[in-house]
Amino acid sequence: MALSIATWNINSVRLRMPLVEHFLKTFSPDILCLQETKCPNDQFPSKPLKALGYEHIVMHGQKGYHGVATISRLPLTEIVERRDYCGVGDARHVSVLLHHRGKSIRVHNFYVPAGGDEPDRTINAKFGHKLDFIEEMKLLHAEAEAGISSILVGDLNIAPLEHDVWSHKQLLKIVSHTPIETEGLIDVMTKGAWVDLMRRKVPAEEKLYTWWSYRSADWQAANKGRRLDHIWSSADLDPHLTNISVIREARGWERPSDHVPVIAEFDF
Repeated sequence: MALSIATWNINSVRLRMPLVEHFLKTFSPDILCLQETKCPNDQFPSKPLKALGYEHIVMHGQKGYHGVATISRLPLTEIVERRDYCGVGDARHVSVLLHHRGKSIRVHNFYVPAGGDEPDRTINAKFGHKLDFIEEMKLLHAEAEAGISSILVGDLNIAPLEHDVWSHKQLLKIVSHTPIETEGLIDVMTKGAWVDLMRRKVPAEEKLYTWWSYRSADWQAANKGRRLDHIWSSADLDPHLTNISVIREARGWERPSDHVPVIAEFDF
């Protein structure tokens, strides 16, 4: 009777389809939300996913960049939203509506801009784009639709809490953990009445990572991670959360993404 939903920045879905198939066969989430698919919709590799029972696929992709896709073995309605955040034409958001065991749930799938390397919008347009994107996300409310619960997942490219990074002090001036970003993302949560489900199961005082850089020769030994991937929900779903799993082993798979999947399980 449980519902499980996973999020994963796959960093090219066509390149890493064998990993996606392995993940689905091994962990069998009901819904998988992918980010950074780097694939136009007409070239999305749907066939192997449908062969595994994931017949419901909603994409928002573009050639070579960005892209999000939500795949499900549960029926999804035709009420789909693809919001053009910041009005620049990037494929960074898609939402679907799910009806499951008497509940209606809007599932948002996000890929927030990384923001480049320099945390100064006056010299780095990518960082300015990221801040504008986060500002626009503050308008998204978890209870925006009457009678519909909400789940928000994705690569939000910000590690908001002190123990979401390997060294709070050393990363304060590094994009993804600067105060303007972390405060902005927490403001998104507060204004939108979102619950940070990962931190409901893993206390804020404990280290929690979902990303390890390709630049590290031995990512596992160095363990210089960040929590860039998130699962949030409207408050009504919080009591139904039974488990959060960070699939750390995926970082060591052959030709891996630098992100790993995260799975949330609910008791309905």
